[in-house]
Amino acid sequence: MSAAPVSSTAPWLTIVGIGEDGRAGLSPAATAALDGAEVVYGGARHFALGGPLRAETRVWPRPISDAYPGLLARRGRPTCILATGDPFHYGIGAEIARLLPAAEMCVFPHLSAFSLAAARLGWPLAETTCLTLHGRALERIVPHLQPGARLFTLTWDETTPEAVAALLTERGFGASRLVVLEAMGGPRERRLETRADAFSLTGIDPLNTLAVEVVADADARVVSLSPGLDDTWFENDGQLTKADIRAVTLAALRPRAGQRLWDIGAGAGSISIEWMLRHPSLRSLAIEANPARAARIARNAARLGVPDLRVVEGEAPAALEGLERPDAIFIGGGVARPGVLDRALDALKPGGRLVANVVTLEGEAVLLGAFARLGGQLKRLSVAHADPVGHLHGWRAAMPVTQWVWTKR
Repeated sequence: MSAAPVSSTAPWLTIVGIGEDGRAGLSPAATAALDGAEVVYGGARHFALGGPLRAETRVWPRPISDAYPGLLARRGRPTCILATGDPFHYGIGAEIARLLPAAEMCVFPHLSAFSLAAARLGWPLAETTCLTLHGRALERIVPHLQPGARLFTLTWDETTPEAVAALLTERGFGASRLVVLEAMGGPRERRLETRADAFSLTGIDPLNTLAVEVVADADARVVSLSPGLDDTWFENDGQLTKADIRAVTLAALRPRAGQRLWDIGAGAGSISIEWMLRHPSLRSLAIEANPARAARIARNAARLGVPDLRVVEGEAPAALEGLERPDAIFIGGGVARPGVLDRALDALKPGGRLVANVVTLEGEAVLLGAFARLGGQLKRLSVAHADPVGHLHGWRAAMPVTQWVWTKR
């Protein structure tokens, strides 16, 4: 549902953040707004914390978006939403703000779980990565597993800490320190601590925040902050943009925050994956005709920490129809197929960049023609690695790659 236009309507919706201390932790203004509402939305736990309530209570359905039409139908009448902690830190506030202008809302945030965790452990919040795994894939934590990093993670339930511990151990971070902070701010508050590879905690409260102090073993699989991950990290059948060329290609694509990439002929998905690793806001559509490769891309994406990579199974150019327009396009396979390049050029947003790599003479002929018509940059990339020659070594060259880079004006 799209956001409503800005209006001069007086605030009618109050969003009240509440903690485990219940009403005692609310300000007088927040309490007055809660008591003055005709209808209060929230979860059963919120109602128990905020009670007694005189208003009609409406428990969020699943999916929660099913409640939005009824909520918006109350426009102009005193309504309240009870939320956990800070409603705008991975909370309901961000969703509601997409539906209503800020002028129609009054928000009373409580302390977030992150602020409470920082206070309990003495970790500077500005120097700690704050994540959520609530309703999200566990692998999202992978890019943040950097030696010495500190993480605060909102969990799904009591099973999340053990699942994170298993993932850390499997990836070579078994010595990491885990602290489970339960029901912070209330009478049930408790703190549990363990190493990831020695996890044996039981009876964990479903309402918990997980703190991780990352310790990397010598062979830990640390996702580099620069492009050009080792080729062996990608499951592949040979259709892979190799690390050296991949790093140059990512530099040529010049990703910017919030942009969407089309990765046409994605192969093992390495360009899409490394594109998304550059910034959490980046998105990619990996277009791949081979079903086995498409499935492999999804596995690689999850393993390397970008499980939200969207895989489109189909052959370009037909598979490109109806897709969201891209800010950047990479063509790693199929550029010589009739219609692929023209369709890509047409779909690209103004100011967007297209990068195409080829190793065949037929593909090179297409790029030479595009360069003659449209300009851009044309270069040949060649990499050689030292290999044994008897008891000595010599250079073994990989197939040269012709790369065309073009910006749409």
